[in-house]
Amino acid sequence: MKRKVIGSILIVTLLVIGGAVFLNSPFYSSGGSTLPEGVTQGETSILEVNAQGPEDRPVKTFNLIAEETEWDISEGKKVNAWTYNGTVPGEPLRVTEGDFIRINLKNELDVPVTIHWHGMLLPNKMDGVPGLTQDAVQPGESFTYEFIANDAGTYWYHSHQHSSKQVDKGLYGSLVIEEKQKEYEKEEFFILDEWAVNQEKRDITNMGGMMKGAMSGNGEADTEQMYDTFTVNGKAGQAVEPLVMKEGETARLRFVNAGYQQHQLVFPENAMKVIEVDGEKVKNSGGTSNVLEIAPGERIDVEYTRQSSKATIIKENSNRENADDMVIPVVSSEEDASVPSNQSISSSGSDVATGTSFGSEEVIFEEVPEPDVTYNMDLNMGMDMGEGVAFQINDQVFPDTPPIDVKEGDIVKVKITNTGNMNHPMHLHGHRFQVASKNGNKYDAPRVKDLIHVKPGEEYTIYFKADNKGEWLFHCHDNNHAARGMVTIVDYKGVYSPFELSGEHNNQPN
Repeated sequence: MKRKVIGSILIVTLLVIGGAVFLNSPFYSSGGSTLPEGVTQGETSILEVNAQGPEDRPVKTFNLIAEETEWDISEGKKVNAWTYNGTVPGEPLRVTEGDFIRINLKNELDVPVTIHWHGMLLPNKMDGVPGLTQDAVQPGESFTYEFIANDAGTYWYHSHQHSSKQVDKGLYGSLVIEEKQKEYEKEEFFILDEWAVNQEKRDITNMGGMMKGAMSGNGEADTEQMYDTFTVNGKAGQAVEPLVMKEGETARLRFVNAGYQQHQLVFPENAMKVIEVDGEKVKNSGGTSNVLEIAPGERIDVEYTRQSSKATIIKENSNRENADDMVIPVVSSEEDASVPSNQSISSSGSDVATGTSFGSEEVIFEEVPEPDVTYNMDLNMGMDMGEGVAFQINDQVFPDTPPIDVKEGDIVKVKITNTGNMNHPMHLHGHRFQVASKNGNKYDAPRVKDLIHVKPGEEYTIYFKADNKGEWLFHCHDNNHAARGMVTIVDYKGVYSPFELSGEHNNQPN
């Protein structure tokens, strides 16, 4: 065991040394420069499939401006942020199930941008992936996204152009699709994130910290060294806006992790239960856990009941270095909003509720299906000669990773195995998948999701139906890992993408 730990430390150390210079370079890009051959060949352009129009639906129109903003995270902490409509997070978008959404994006930054609608099932041409589903929106130009809000739930939007940098700088916001009959009178949306305020994001010279992270085995050794401040809705510590609730009141709290580290929120005992994950209602979520773990890119909704009139907090687990930044005061009115961030709150046991803790109410497959396509996805780390650290799928980096080749109607089985040392939250665009097993053990109640957090040594088997024709990304939502190669494409036979990576539009999808 000791030899294994030392080996892990040496691997991380060598990777860091090998990548120390290139990680600071703005010119880094993984793999080759062209899409896989199958993605660019077919009879029908992705621009011509699954068109959606408003017909007789209500139309909700929003205008979003990508712009540079000096943003106050807390007293004495300012950042040069990139924003949608001048705030972090960007303007909240709220519609009703069945609405037709029209979003006009205007780019007033000096770099290209897009918007990806995370978790949405929509036409491929509206997915917002530069070089695959559209050209990046150039400075001074505009683009209009249109799609039907078919599925009620919690979603979010963010740039997918050079997303490892642009999401980090604040280009994200919330999207709520309400049910036609709301279940909760009160609800709030919280987006969690990390920022590098007092250091360069890619300062990985803290070798002691990297080694400590490798020894801890938490899978976050690289990411923990990149950031020094945690935020809730763009604010940290005492600058976080309080949650105002009366004693005995129940609210729906929608959480999204827009950052690249997993976060564990600790609630007062017996105060919360998970009700929805990745837009899917869960069953049997009762229990005693008061700790909620949210992976990068994941969405989890909880039902929270305030149990006393005494001011309290919801807070990042205290074992994290920046835990006091990620704190949500729970108070009776704005006037008594001052709650010490270091107020004592602790987990009630070792149990932690995660995005795979509970089965889904509605499943895609009643029984484990017979697949038409099987794909084994090995997640690992390596060295990309001339580039440095690489995060690989099947020993390749994007766009050289082998695509998942499907035809419409196929049932697809993907076995995802993490043989590396880092966490990888794997997100599939344009589809939902059913998680059938973990580490070879079948779930009694399948989980339906669009993001699965695969930690070192873990293996998940998922199934999905190829029922949304197009060219779709499947990638790690630690976007720092995606930027270094951990991306592939679900490639539908018969359709093709007319776009190109890089090129005159500088399309950078990862």
